[in-house]
This record gives sequence, structure tokens and C-alpha cells, in this order.
Amino acid sequence: MSDVRLTSQKVAMLLLCLSSSMVTQQVWSALQTTPYIAVHSQPQYTKLRAMPYANPQAPKGGYISTAATGTFDNLNSMNGKGSATEGVNYLFDTLMDNSLDESGVMYPLLADQVTFDPVNPQFIIFHLNPRARFSNGTPVTAEDVKFSFDAYQTKANLGLQMYLSNLAKTEVLSKSQVKFIFKSSKNKEMPLIVASLPIYSKLDWKNKDFTRITLHPILGSGPYLIERIDAGRSITYKRNPNYWAKDLMVNRGRYNFDRLKYVYYRNNDIAFEGFKSGQYTLHEEKKTKTWVTGYQFPAVTAGLVKRYSHRFARPVVNQSLVLNTRKDPFNDIYFRQALSYAYDFEWLNKALFYGQYQRLQSHFQNSELAATGQPSAAELKLLQPYLPKLHPVQRQGALSNWRYPKSDAGGFNRPNLLQARTILLKAGYQYRQGQLYGKNGRAIQFEVLLYQEGAQRTIMPWVRNLKKLGINVKLRQVDVSQYMERMRRYEFDVTTLEMPQSLSPGSEQAQMWSSSAAREFGNYNYAGIQNAAIDAAVQQVIQAPNRQQLILRTRVLDRLLRAGYYQILTYGKNDNWYAYWNMYHQPKVKPKLSLGLDYWWSDPAQAKKVSQFLGK
Repeated sequence: MSDVRLTSQKVAMLLLCLSSSMVTQQVWSALQTTPYIAVHSQPQYTKLRAMPYANPQAPKGGYISTAATGTFDNLNSMNGKGSATEGVNYLFDTLMDNSLDESGVMYPLLADQVTFDPVNPQFIIFHLNPRARFSNGTPVTAEDVKFSFDAYQTKANLGLQMYLSNLAKTEVLSKSQVKFIFKSSKNKEMPLIVASLPIYSKLDWKNKDFTRITLHPILGSGPYLIERIDAGRSITYKRNPNYWAKDLMVNRGRYNFDRLKYVYYRNNDIAFEGFKSGQYTLHEEKKTKTWVTGYQFPAVTAGLVKRYSHRFARPVVNQSLVLNTRKDPFNDIYFRQALSYAYDFEWLNKALFYGQYQRLQSHFQNSELAATGQPSAAELKLLQPYLPKLHPVQRQGALSNWRYPKSDAGGFNRPNLLQARTILLKAGYQYRQGQLYGKNGRAIQFEVLLYQEGAQRTIMPWVRNLKKLGINVKLRQVDVSQYMERMRRYEFDVTTLEMPQSLSPGSEQAQMWSSSAAREFGNYNYAGIQNAAIDAAVQQVIQAPNRQQLILRTRVLDRLLRAGYYQILTYGKNDNWYAYWNMYHQPKVKPKLSLGLDYWWSDPAQAKKVSQFLGK
């Protein structure tokens, strides 16, 4: 469907809703009303009746279950309190829905049209679908949308509030039209951001406290309802047969399972044992040893458990050791640089990972956003204003073909440890009886905070190498709830972290890397980065005018982050690994940006075979 220009009646209506001082003929000439949002791209599927990765004839029925780690105590994932419940997103619809094949493209869900200027989005108006209903049958109105976003801006966690920091206010134009006004028109991602957050019922929250932890069901408009909660152990959702949006383009052939279940385990090893015994049916495998050697159990040999690899067309998930630069000595770039020389990826990959991983050299690895080689002329032009603000080590790294040091995989890592020692001595650190002392005369020691059992196995080789450098490191393992609270308050020295990135980076980059995020509890700048050049580079990414500039500016940000040694990027893999009990089918076309699990369906005959095998 092509773009539809505003009619004169709509223009007149909108004029009444805007201050006349803000309106010019030039502004109105750029406005358009469309059944999609597209940023830095053109939508491909506007004329389809179903998404290409869907099977519209997929049968309904059956169930699928998967594992979660730790525990849960909160169904309101938007207030940032407690431990949010897995799968709670299935209870709520958003204004529009992401394409799983196109970066920066959304199609109708609660809203069937939008009015905005895609070049300079000063505001966006969502036209709600008149059929949109909450699960109790009441209409979804503009008042519900405003209530939701007012709550997010004032009562949610600071990370979400920062994510919405460019939203000035939300206005109700009519029962079915709601308008978001932005503080700046330079953030082209804002239409996507407001379109992607869940909508709550204003009436449902009339006598409830949005900020409190709750396991009381929350009214939503999504495809599933809560069927059963076994507090802290499992939660089961049932498909809503009266789901109002089941025939929309994005939903044909989707949400085929009658039930979804999330089973909680203390750690991944215990979860895998549960999977083998049929306690849940879909398992994401994250341990290379298990993937290579652990699938010889009877159900596999009987053909009742299948393994499946899926490659996403997006950056590899970043796994890293995060160094808390709020603390001494991690606030010293020389010390952080030396720590990176002690990490021996090549030996780990050979000895522990069966050669299955690659060393991460970028925060956007395996995508066009990753910085590689020497900076291009265009990158150098963008880097130039930042250089005077950088530490010499960071400046040199940003201007070079930056790579982590390699070892010979022999397990000794001697040349790199000697280089690390040289860096430390030149920076003013001292050795006395084999112990490293800082510039303040104190012995260097720190703690690595962990919550996953088994993580020590991959950390201990680094710890042993640090011991050779005269640095004493303790491993501290805590439960998930304590870990999350300490992370919220940045109460750690070093920790492990997985951080996904998208093909369309935007406002979330400020949450990850900006100085303001470093000072706010509950945000995602765990390393505590406070660097004026990175702040400026983040804003450049957010304000990128087109795809070409977005790629270029993200590469520059990547160079600055790597050269600052705020994290030690560790390892990743191109493919995600899954195993499932052989009772499911997938559409022939697989989505590029997601596993597409919502479009799978159950095979009753195969499900019966699985049940007979398990004796159920």
C-alpha cells in the first residue's frame, strides 16, 4: 500500500490540535498517513494478507513449554521492580507490531494507521483500530494509551524513563486518536519506540499502585491469558479464543499453541536435565560442551528430540566481562587495557568450547554496523572532533585497526602477560613479592560477581592469568534476585554480561553508554562510562538522518567503545542452538531477525508419540 497523503479534513482537524505558531506549510507538506512505520527503510509487505514467514493454514492446538532461570514475582514488567515474569508480553498488545524480516518497520496492531513526518518526526498520531478490545471485551481507547505512557514516564524504572526521554507529552485527540509530541524532531526512532510498548487499561489500574510488585493478573489486549501461576516455579498461559486481532496481517498463522508454559529452574544444567525428562519441550542450548557431546540420550536416538540451529541476520549477542569504572582501579584505562591482555580466548575456544566460538571484536559483530580495519575517510571526519577529548590510549585505539591480542592457544599466554605487565609498570603500578600494588600503595584485588552455576569454568583461566600478574581475584556467586539487585545498584567490580544489539541502534544506546545513564540506578550503563566523546557519538547515532549515516555513526561509536576498554568482549557464535521434542512444525520461510516461535504449530500425531515415549 502506498503512502496516503492527508486529506484537507484531516489537516483541518490536526490544525485544531496544534498551536498555530508551530504549524507551517512546509511542515504539513511532509506529513503523511500510512498503515505502517518505517525508519531508514521501505516496507516490503504492505500488500500481503499474511507475513511471508507465516503459514495462514497452520492448525491451532497443542502446547509449547520452555525454561527460565531463577524465579519470578512480578507480572508488571514495566515498573522495573522484582523479577519480571517470562512470557508476560503475550498478555498485551502494542500500537504496532515489528516485522521479523525488516529492520525498523512496524505494521498495524492496536493502531491501523499513523500520521507523522518520517523525516522530521515532531509528533506522531496513532489512529486506533475501532475493533481493538481488551480481553474483557472493553474497547482500547486513546485514554488507555495516554495512561500507559504517563505511567511509564513517571512511575517506571529509570531505564525506561530515559528510553522515553524525548517524549514531551501524550495527548488524547479523540476516543480513537492519540498524539505523541516529541521534544526534538532529530530522533527518528521515537515513532518506533512509542509504537512498541504495551498498552494497559486505565480502568484496570484505577485502584492499583503501578509501582508495586504484583502477581495479580493485569488486564491486557494480547493473544493469551493467564491460566495458572505456581508462584516462583512456573506460569502457564492459555490462548484467548476471542482475541480481537487474530485476523490482522501480522497475526495470520500466528499464536497457534493453545498453551504456553515457562518452567523455572535454578540454573541451566538442572534445566537441561528437566528437558531430557520432558518437563518442558523447547530448550535453547548455550553450552558448547552440551551441544557437542550431550545429545546422545534415548529420545534423540529415537528421533523424538531434534536439534535445530538458527542464524539471525543481526549482530551477534555480546558476551563480555564488564569492568565497573566507577571504582578504583577500573577507572584507569591502563589497568583495563592490561586486563584484556590476560584474557586468553584462543585457549578457551580450543580447550573448553570445541572451537565453536569466535572472538568478539566489535559491539555489533557480524553486521554492517561493526567497525573493521582502519577508519575510513568518512569515519575519520566524524572522529576528528572527538579526538581532543580522548585519553591517548583511547585516541590511538580509535584511529587504528583495533584488535584484541591473540595467543598461540598453548595455555600459557606468556607474551600477552608480559605486555600486560609492561603496561602496568609504565602506568605507575609496582610489584612487591609478586603482588601488584596500585598508585595509591594498595594491593590490587577485586571480585567477579556471578549468578550462573558453571560460569566459573570459563572465568577461572582468566583469574589464573591475573594471578600471574600479581592480581588476586575472588569469585562471588549469588542467587538471581540478589544479582539483579546488585546490578541495579552497580554494586560489583567485574561481572559477566550478555547484551543484544539490533540492526537499527537508537535511543537504547544512550541507556547503555551515556554519562547520564551511568549515574542512574537501574539503567544499563553497567560499566559506568562517562565520556564526553561517547555521549556525543551516541547522540549522532540517535539523530542519524538515513541508513547510510546510521551505519557510519555506529561504526564510530563502536571504535570509541572498544578503544576505551570498558568491557572485555569475550566470545559469540553465528548460530543460536535449540533442541525440541519432535512435535512441532515451522513455516518453510524463516524470519531473518527472530526465531519466529510464534508462528510454529503443533503436530497432534507426533505429540502423541512423544507422550507415549514419556509415559504420560
